[in-house]
Amino acid sequence: MARIAVTGSSGLIGTALVAALRERGDEVLRLVRRAPSAADEVRWDPASRHLDPAVLDGVDGVVNLAGAGVGDKRWTPSYKREILASRTDATTAVALAVAAADHPVRLVSGSAVGFYGDRGDEELTEASPAGTGFLADVVHAWEAAARPAVDAGASVAFVRTGIVMARDGGAMAPLLRLARLGLGGPLGRGRQFWPWITLPDEVGALLHLLDHPEVTGPVNLAAPAPARQKDVAAAVGRALGRPALLPAPSPALRLVVGEFAGEILGSQRIVGHVLHDSGYPFVHADLDAAARWVVG
Repeated sequence: MARIAVTGSSGLIGTALVAALRERGDEVLRLVRRAPSAADEVRWDPASRHLDPAVLDGVDGVVNLAGAGVGDKRWTPSYKREILASRTDATTAVALAVAAADHPVRLVSGSAVGFYGDRGDEELTEASPAGTGFLADVVHAWEAAARPAVDAGASVAFVRTGIVMARDGGAMAPLLRLARLGLGGPLGRGRQFWPWITLPDEVGALLHLLDHPEVTGPVNLAAPAPARQKDVAAAVGRALGRPALLPAPSPALRLVVGEFAGEILGSQRIVGHVLHDSGYPFVHADLDAAARWVVG
């Protein structure tokens, strides 16, 4: 049994991760920003960039998932600042505490495939350089915030997560709502690669990385078979028995979503060599199987 601290534990991935940790018998310590309401909660203030290292006494690993949702609101200048600060502040606090801990603590730190920017049909591995754009800049700063832990010799992995396919919530929620109405067609031309991964595999990969501290550095979390957005939409449509033909034109998408539309329409052909080579067995490696799971 391990003792694992989790930040961002109330989010889509964090909630599922906490349940999975408990199911396998691990003890969970949830770092929360409000007053604790349970024995397994500890209050912290990520904006202060400080976490008392004593909080990590007896903790074997930390999964850092804290950060404002990139698709939760329109990207106003103030919300873009919140997206950046919520990640760098929390990661700095966690990294400094891990660095100051009196025993080795494994750190699995949140990151995103946004690191690579819009790269068309280029195959992107963990060795690929950073791209350009707002999210690429955010992820670069986000990972750099963990430098104190890396410099202290801690075992640190950066999980560059793709688009998480879940039954409720997350980036797939709007597509699922449209698909159930028969409107879940291509977004823009639909030729952009979407680095998809199901929620069970996202959580499974996080558990796998906690158990394999020898895996350090960036780790792409995306299913083995890259797919274009129109193929993801078609697979969801097939699983629902609904057509997925009506496209959402790029100008209309930009009007509704704002600047974030550029990320939805961007292309990232992600290959996860590190996760594969470390022996992780995917639950949903096939897109149609993933879509059937998502629609239940």
